[in-house]
Amino acid sequence: MMLLLPLIPLIIVLMVNHSDARTHSLRYFRLGVSDPGPGIPEFISVGYMDSHPITTYDSVTRRKESRAPWMVENLPPDHWERHTQLLRGWQQMFLTELKNLQSHYNHSGGFHTFQRMIGCELLEDGSTTGFLQYAYDGQDFIIFQKDTLSWIAVDSVAQITKRAWEANRHELQYQKNWLETECIAWLKRYLEYGKDTLQRTEPPLVRVNRQETSPGITTLFCRAHGFYPPEISMIWMRDGEEIIQEIDYGDILPSGDGTYQTWISVEMDSQSSNIYSCHVQHCDRHMVLQVPEESETILLVMKAISGSIVLAIILAGIGILAWRRRPRDAEAKNNNNNNNNNATPLSSIID
Repeated sequence: MMLLLPLIPLIIVLMVNHSDARTHSLRYFRLGVSDPGPGIPEFISVGYMDSHPITTYDSVTRRKESRAPWMVENLPPDHWERHTQLLRGWQQMFLTELKNLQSHYNHSGGFHTFQRMIGCELLEDGSTTGFLQYAYDGQDFIIFQKDTLSWIAVDSVAQITKRAWEANRHELQYQKNWLETECIAWLKRYLEYGKDTLQRTEPPLVRVNRQETSPGITTLFCRAHGFYPPEISMIWMRDGEEIIQEIDYGDILPSGDGTYQTWISVEMDSQSSNIYSCHVQHCDRHMVLQVPEESETILLVMKAISGSIVLAIILAGIGILAWRRRPRDAEAKNNNNNNNNNATPLSSIID
């Protein structure tokens, strides 16, 4: 059902039929800090399906817990206890590696961070991707190349870790297999567990309005909110031609209710007679909203036909990598890699 206010002739909504396929991801983040404080745990690990948190663990609670009801409903009770024990061990190893890196970088004190991202994606066309990388103080440190079974080190300190981890060819192959096979299997399993949440569609509410921002200059705003999934395309057109420059974009941000919001704006001469329109593409809906006269606002509300995040966690304001984790059997694997040059073989550790 659609409600169009107030200028019906200025809105065109095109409904096109195509596949409901969309990109889905399974991501795990890990963060260790050298100087924890109030509200900043020494260690935290968070799992995400798409942009939805599904698991958490931190050094304060020392428990792996669910952040999605459908995880509790579908995973056996011993899963949480088993992985709690694993994460307690990995917490110590992760913080040990952080101390090693501080020593290598001659950082004897202060606030420093070590981060990891691991995960995989199932793309719209059925293809998959996998990734694993680490960061120190918010900057890339070392990145796994699964196709070449190697690590990319960004500096001389990372070279120490690179040599240690590349010495174990078996572990490199294991990481490749996990990213390409096991991670995708878990992603598909979780996608089925949480399908009512993860595969739903909430169409956007879109507004277009104009505002004089300086003498002779009018800024046109096109705002969308209340939509899910977060993938959305918004462009401004002038007399039927897409405007490439002069455009400002807002980030796609969570609204706090499981949906997202964003905006796009363009400046124009207040005396311009050009026809401006905002084009919004979300899932199978294409909306075209023409700019109203003067300061009027045109509103398009599209209610969900069916179906019914906190995006990536902002860990204490620290620059973060977006990443993931490995499944049950893989998680139980012991870490017996060589400890060369004080580099803990953390490439073998999955949440």
